[in-house]
Amino acid sequence: MRVLFICMLICSPILLFSQQGGRTTDKQAQKYYEQANRHLSAADYSKAIEELTNAVKADPRFPAALQQLGDIYRKLKNYKEAITFYRKVIAIDPNFHSLTYFGIAESELNLGDYSSALQHFTKYLSFPGLSDNSRKLTARYIADCHFSIEAIKKPVEFKPVNLGPAVNTTSQEYLPVVTADEERIIFTRRVNNNEDFFQSIKTNSSWAPATYLSSAINTANFNEGAQCISPDGVYLFFTGCNRPEGLGRCDIYVCKREGNDWSEPFNIGAPVNTAGWESQPSLSANGRTLYFVSNRPGGLGGYDIWSTELLEGGKWANPVNLGPSINTPYDEHSPFIHPDNSTLYFSSNGWPGLGNRDLYFSRKNSDGQWQKPHNLGFPINTAGEESGLTVSADGRTAFFASNMKGGYGGMDIYSFELPVADRPQPVTYVKGKVVDSETKEALNAEIKITELKSSAVIFQEESDQANGEFLATMPEGKIFGLTVYKDGYLFHSENFTLDKAASASKPFSLLIALQKIRTNGIVVLKNIFFETNKAELLPESLIELSQLLSFLRSHPNTVIEITGHTDNTGNDAANQTLSESRARSVYNYLVSHGIAPLRLSYKGSGKTRPIADNSTEEGRRINRRTEFRIVKY
Repeated sequence: MRVLFICMLICSPILLFSQQGGRTTDKQAQKYYEQANRHLSAADYSKAIEELTNAVKADPRFPAALQQLGDIYRKLKNYKEAITFYRKVIAIDPNFHSLTYFGIAESELNLGDYSSALQHFTKYLSFPGLSDNSRKLTARYIADCHFSIEAIKKPVEFKPVNLGPAVNTTSQEYLPVVTADEERIIFTRRVNNNEDFFQSIKTNSSWAPATYLSSAINTANFNEGAQCISPDGVYLFFTGCNRPEGLGRCDIYVCKREGNDWSEPFNIGAPVNTAGWESQPSLSANGRTLYFVSNRPGGLGGYDIWSTELLEGGKWANPVNLGPSINTPYDEHSPFIHPDNSTLYFSSNGWPGLGNRDLYFSRKNSDGQWQKPHNLGFPINTAGEESGLTVSADGRTAFFASNMKGGYGGMDIYSFELPVADRPQPVTYVKGKVVDSETKEALNAEIKITELKSSAVIFQEESDQANGEFLATMPEGKIFGLTVYKDGYLFHSENFTLDKAASASKPFSLLIALQKIRTNGIVVLKNIFFETNKAELLPESLIELSQLLSFLRSHPNTVIEITGHTDNTGNDAANQTLSESRARSVYNYLVSHGIAPLRLSYKGSGKTRPIADNSTEEGRRINRRTEFRIVKY
């Protein structure tokens, strides 16, 4: 709507020509004016400016020529010059045309002169005969003015830091995304009008010189950009335009990191990609929800934010529009879903803001519904265009691109500390490496992290085939279980209790040594839970029990012994009884789910076999455990 409206202002000189004062008695000035109109029809703005300048020299009080100059300079985003000519029109004839006031107001809005813009938008609305669309657009601009005047009175903390010459050059760098550990950044660099991906690795708190990402992804003939990376740095989703295999003008592609290189990009196809325009993907931390921008039919505006879910078999579900809590009748762009999976950052020119396009965030409520967006405020947002914000997993650091003064040239990548009120839910990450317990060689194993209360899988991926490493994020406020599994090995489990404030303040680092399945191998079941001093299994134990069932069913000749342990608190006899009762509960669960009793035995060891220091609460927690031993394999 906005583009059409501006085109009407710029490309309809006949409209102004017919107005009172649209002609001049100076024949030479009139000739210049008509020649300018012909250049405008061909979109030759420089020649049109030249002819109109001559017209104004011939007749300095020629309002139609002055109006045209204002419209052209506004079209070219030279707002200062546009305002100069609009003011001259008003000085000559305040009632020459209503669009003079719209033009000067929009120019002032784009320069951040909100008070003057508000006055001129209000004056524009006083003219009779305005269309409904014109009134709606102007009402939106007036809302911007009111919002901006108040926002400037309450500036937020904003101290951007240039990432330095290792990342930024005299070329254009933009659209930065970082892994959850903030040790890898991938961004777009434009050289000679060709966009390619580059990456930098952080070593000793400094970014190493950026390198070309991969010839498997970057091309000489097509632009690659508008990307996102999964928190573990394994999957890269990006936008590819005008490719031979594409379904539309721009499609979304995906590739996977394989050792030190990347796989060939794969078009994710329908129903995500259409004959329209799909771009700017953002992937949830669990890899199952993809957010993106599209102008497909069924949206609320020109460009809307949509989401799709990954189905079994690797297909994507029919995309769903995020609705009026996010999208407006105008344009929304650059979605970024934080690893907390409940905070969405994006840019929009439809919500009240400080100018052309501002940055916002929205949070999900307890029902999973997106709430009304919050503007990140001034001076993070300005009268210019802000877009492409991403936020670190811990929520403290934001990354964006800007051409602000003091950079290395063009657009540079910056970071800044995000105001506390704008931060997402705290998130931590676990970074691990899986190895063989004997040879210490890296293993490619299946990693699964599950929220124990809801049984929701938040991460499921394999450790890196080359180095055995994996990385996964976990939001604060819940308890998670991690399971590592590989054929021929005993499975391994870990527990992450993040249900207390500040529990996600530090990341976890694990070296997981998997044992090959053999007699006397022992597995500690770290996600088996009981009520205090009781033997009844808690519901949170079901994930671990299911893993144990799966292991026994996959190895039908295996015989195990289940053992319960306590800490040293309390009576020895009571501890012995409790440990045996808890082991019996696990035994009974397995039998009730089809495991033959002859394959199982159980016992209690009380406090007699500690594996940690009982003088600390953490040590006592570790000693209160259930484990099983391979009796026969």
